[in-house]
Amino acid sequence: MWPGVKGSWRMCVRPGGIGILSAGLVILVAVVALPRPARASCLPTIERQRIEALIGAVERRTDVTFIRNGRSYRAATAAQFLRGKWRDREADVCSADDFIAKAASFSSTTGNPYLVRLRDGRKVPAAEFFRARLAELPTAP
Repeated sequence: MWPGVKGSWRMCVRPGGIGILSAGLVILVAVVALPRPARASCLPTIERQRIEALIGAVERRTDVTFIRNGRSYRAATAAQFLRGKWRDREADVCSADDFIAKAASFSSTTGNPYLVRLRDGRKVPAAEFFRARLAELPTAP
């Protein structure tokens, strides 16, 4: 025991030095602060391109409105939202079909389906809209 140090928990502290508990805390903080490795994506390049084409199907059109939780959004806003949702679910999206099913069809907050209002005023489920666009796209070789 070091002179002037009393108590069992203090046995790990040297006078004038850093204690084992303090050193452990510093190491823990350092490990927690390390950047996390990015989650591996299972998405082949062709599927990534197909998803971008699907998002572009909304983004480039001025004759459709994206409806999320009862609120209408312009094409550019809808595209930005869909890209963000895709990014959040990237580890689970391994194909354009997955993107439609897991990111572009329904609200993860309310469970309500997304809709697309067409030029003629009809509202179709976003899943139906995106699947029709997907059928027009080239498939992987």
